[in-house]
Amino acid sequence: MNKFRPFILLAVTALAALLAYGLWTIPSPQPVDAEGFSSARVVKDIEVLSREHHSVAHPQERAKVREYLIQRLDGLGADSVRVFSYDSLTGPQNKHVVYTFDAHNILADFHPMSESDDTTYLMLVAHYDSRYSQPMPKDTVWSYGAADDGYGVGVILETVSQLLKSRADWSQGVKVLFTDAEEVGMMGMKAMWKDDREAFDNVGLMINIEARGPMGPCLLFETCPGNEKIMDLYAEAAGYPYTYSLTTVVYGFMPNFTDFTIVKDDIPGMNFSTIADINHYHTDLDNFSNIKEKSIQHYGAQVLPVAQAYVTDPAYSDKDYFRAESDTTNFTVPVLGLFNFSKAIYKVICCAVFLVFLLLLGFEGLRGRVKAVSVFKTSLKVLLSAIGVLAAGELVACLCALIAGAKFKLFGVIQGVQFDNVAMILSVVILFAVSLLVYVVKRNKAVRDVAGSMRTSASYNAVSRHAYTTLYGTLALMLVLSAALLFTIGENLMFFIPLICATVAMMLFHATNLKLWLVAAIALILLHAFSFLYALAMALTLGAFGAVAMLAFCDMMVLIPLADLYLLAPAKKRK
Repeated sequence: MNKFRPFILLAVTALAALLAYGLWTIPSPQPVDAEGFSSARVVKDIEVLSREHHSVAHPQERAKVREYLIQRLDGLGADSVRVFSYDSLTGPQNKHVVYTFDAHNILADFHPMSESDDTTYLMLVAHYDSRYSQPMPKDTVWSYGAADDGYGVGVILETVSQLLKSRADWSQGVKVLFTDAEEVGMMGMKAMWKDDREAFDNVGLMINIEARGPMGPCLLFETCPGNEKIMDLYAEAAGYPYTYSLTTVVYGFMPNFTDFTIVKDDIPGMNFSTIADINHYHTDLDNFSNIKEKSIQHYGAQVLPVAQAYVTDPAYSDKDYFRAESDTTNFTVPVLGLFNFSKAIYKVICCAVFLVFLLLLGFEGLRGRVKAVSVFKTSLKVLLSAIGVLAAGELVACLCALIAGAKFKLFGVIQGVQFDNVAMILSVVILFAVSLLVYVVKRNKAVRDVAGSMRTSASYNAVSRHAYTTLYGTLALMLVLSAALLFTIGENLMFFIPLICATVAMMLFHATNLKLWLVAAIALILLHAFSFLYALAMALTLGAFGAVAMLAFCDMMVLIPLADLYLLAPAKKRK
């Protein structure tokens, strides 16, 4: 064994983790005197907005926030600032209290210098009310709204400030809508859409900004139906992109909604949010002391360039420009950036990879490295093991909820477990250790059965066959799952990315005899896995940890044999 190879693998793993979690892949915070978007300037607004609770149960405090925002918009030079009021709205029942309140939406117009009756507008949307009372395992708490939605409000104010620097170049105008009573069922947006829909006339693009926790990267987690042209704009303009088309599908199954939900079938748009972590969401931990400037800067890196491209390009003067019939399949890989394909092209790529894998599998069979029966048995074992991991992950979630006194929800959102992230990380580490141990035990058994020594060609072949069988058995399962998901929901990246990386690496390895291709595959799979599984775990929370653990296990069953083949040294002949 090359003595440096283990260290190379460790270095690749560490670097992939650092890159996936923000090193060089998320922008650094910018100071108050920065030329472009500055997280520090956003922080100044958030400090004012989050001084007090300002939910629908706090009308006086909410009025202070509203007056501050009106002053800020006037100070930016808005052509008009209007307040749309809706009286005696009734929100949800909470702790035997039914909130009845007035909602007051703020709408500001920033016209281009060459405004006309058919001018098209970008609408930037965020809500300014904080969450009303939230029952937790040990107490009832109130949010200060520092992230949700101080991030949205502050990012929009800073974005408009930057856009105004190039106002002379605008072909489109900007509308800013700060909604009220979003936390009680999007009541402000619903009322405005129902009674004052003319406010949305000539809006060609909407960007809604939310925050589901104060930390982590900003995710483009939802787009409108028919997002092909929307994603083209995002792909061309956004800095440090971070998105998965799968999240739009997952979000559709979750009991969560935003102001964008009300209008997304009628107005093309994007929905941005941080997603970490759930214990800061709608609780007293959503306060000024917990905001993260790096997360705020990441909003700006995506939202501002998209907005700038939209308002300055005459091609977007057609209000219906972004209406399209088809969606795209897209995902980001840290360092490599955004991959954005039409559904048709993505299906062609998938089918081509499926075919290449089957040809490669046949080639491996002809060379005697794998047997069809062994591959099938391994696929079945990995599938059953993955189901077992799924059940074990949900058991871990249930035990954590029990210890914390929180309510367990199978595949549901669980709040109040303050150690949830530690529990999930520790469980994945244990899962990896157990998976590796089982693999090594079976590997050594295969060697003992044929040679009894690790230094003969027979033992080398036994180790190699075990690695190949494990790898191709797992990849064959991923092919089946990828194909099933592709032709049902149209999203299969969680299985397809490991499949394509390993398939291409094995082809190149056999063609060149260079093991560095295996390291490259390991690095790419790790980059994707760290980033995607983090997003999935934060979005679905501890309640769906079983699903996250299952996907992590499937990745491990590709990574471990790839690493084994990389570390495997040629056999020494008996003397």
